[in-house]
Amino acid sequence: MDMLHGSLFDKILLFALPLAAGSMLQQMFNAVDVAVIGRFASSRALAAVGSNSAVVMLFVTLFVGTSAGTSVVIANYIGEGRKDRISAAVHTSMFLALVGGLGLMASVLLLAHPILMLMAIPEEVLPLSIIYLRVYSLGMPGIMVYNFGAAVLRSVGDSRRPVRCLILSGVINAVLNVIFVVAFGWGVAGVALATSIANTISAGLVVYFLMTEETDIRFDPKKLRLHRYEAGRILMIGVPTGLQGTVFSVANVCVQTAVNGYGAAAIAGCSICQNFEGICFYSINGFAQAATTFAGQNFGARNMKRCLRVLLLCMGAGVAACMFMNVLIVSAGHPIAGLFTKDPEVIKYAVERMRYILLFQWLACSYEITGACMRGFGDSLSPTILTVFGTCLLRIIWILTVDRKFHIFRLLLIVYPVSWILTGILVITAFTVLYRRLARRYAASA
Repeated sequence: MDMLHGSLFDKILLFALPLAAGSMLQQMFNAVDVAVIGRFASSRALAAVGSNSAVVMLFVTLFVGTSAGTSVVIANYIGEGRKDRISAAVHTSMFLALVGGLGLMASVLLLAHPILMLMAIPEEVLPLSIIYLRVYSLGMPGIMVYNFGAAVLRSVGDSRRPVRCLILSGVINAVLNVIFVVAFGWGVAGVALATSIANTISAGLVVYFLMTEETDIRFDPKKLRLHRYEAGRILMIGVPTGLQGTVFSVANVCVQTAVNGYGAAAIAGCSICQNFEGICFYSINGFAQAATTFAGQNFGARNMKRCLRVLLLCMGAGVAACMFMNVLIVSAGHPIAGLFTKDPEVIKYAVERMRYILLFQWLACSYEITGACMRGFGDSLSPTILTVFGTCLLRIIWILTVDRKFHIFRLLLIVYPVSWILTGILVITAFTVLYRRLARRYAASA
């Protein structure tokens, strides 16, 4: 895909929509995890899966965020015309993915119990939660390799093949869920094992695509090694992005800990709603990934006006898509929640979370897409710091003050839209300052 010339909107849609649709479809398949557990196991098992959602997202956001460095570095090389460095970036990325994934898997296997103990999970749920997290960790190398490999493909405008990997792994996950839980009766361990197997398969597919490439991004396992210069550039952009997601998830872990204080029904209800939050988030993430890649290539070519058009188009499309989905799901809240459980108390909590969080999720476009564009410029640290301050710190303070004093469920939930608004203002302001500075610099050099 030529991101440097011609029309933008149609190319952004061709890039973002398959990515968003595929990720949403995979999230829907992941929702099968919750539905199967809720229908064929127990509310306690459902709460165990739900209590792990924030922890799992902590690691997933770390993987996805760090892999953003790969997209930016390769996109910049393309815009600069430095094709001789692309292969080094590809093989360094895959090296980082493999080593990082194995290290995280070992860490989670060892630390699953103390991590979940810190979250104040009810005693009747804790043993199942530990089993789920440990089995899930077996697929972490696969998640890491998939995300870095997909980032390589997206850097040249290929968002379709990563989506095919997601769709196939999602189907496999759903089928294995039914086999392991309904037929074999393995409960939470079966759900986690199905996910780990599916993640490993998606990683294998993306590696196959890279190995059979005929372009500069071709991957050769014999060339797998760390190139220090490329590793430095990838980590300089990717680590702040990954840490942003990690700190963001730490704040959500704190929120989940507060939710745990409302009992197993609240945990299960939030688990149901979080599936739909994930589905809607991917409508934002698709256009955020497009903003990073398109802005990265055009920044490499020093075309700042085209970078601004990329941001405005991605922002408008992201807000429209997410808002439409938010309203659609919330309007059918009770029937949708009823697909996952028959427990009226669980349904009540699920619907309440939809009304106070899901309905306003489109506000997150303000900082997600704007920050993604800044990362395309090579500035990953600024949106990270501002997001940590505007979102993560606020949520932790809210839990320690408002929730501790009043202990009202809906007041706990309101912190999400409040933090989205604050963070959006901060990141948009930072982007405006950065854009003007870069535009003046390149106008002067021209």
